[in-house]
Amino acid sequence: QVQLVESGGGLVQAGGSLRLSCAASGRSFSSYTMGWFRQAPGKEREFVAAISWSGGSTHYANSVKGRFTISRNNAKNTVYLQMNSLKPEDTAVYYCAATLATADRTASRYAYDYWGQGTQVTVSS
Repeated sequence: QVQLVESGGGLVQAGGSLRLSCAASGRSFSSYTMGWFRQAPGKEREFVAAISWSGGSTHYANSVKGRFTISRNNAKNTVYLQMNSLKPEDTAVYYCAATLATADRTASRYAYDYWGQGTQVTVSS
């Protein structure tokens, strides 16, 4: 079992930055690939970024590539999402999630076994 708690969301103006954190508890955090997803009102939950168990491999949705950076600190059982150059269309509830699935599946929300409760990010224009 892995429990996940996100923090760091808030209200920011377009062009600004936020850093989300996801603290994990439970066993074997360092074994899991971690992902960030987001869900805007009336839309499906979509993939944002994922990072392998070692941190050596990352991938991003095209919509955030070059603006967002995912990272992790296994000693602190925490994964981060640094969000720069934020746009109003980035407004959503952001969720972190954990999976043991292979890399080819980590962009799919169906591959993830554990989810946090989400943190709201609102970008004003």
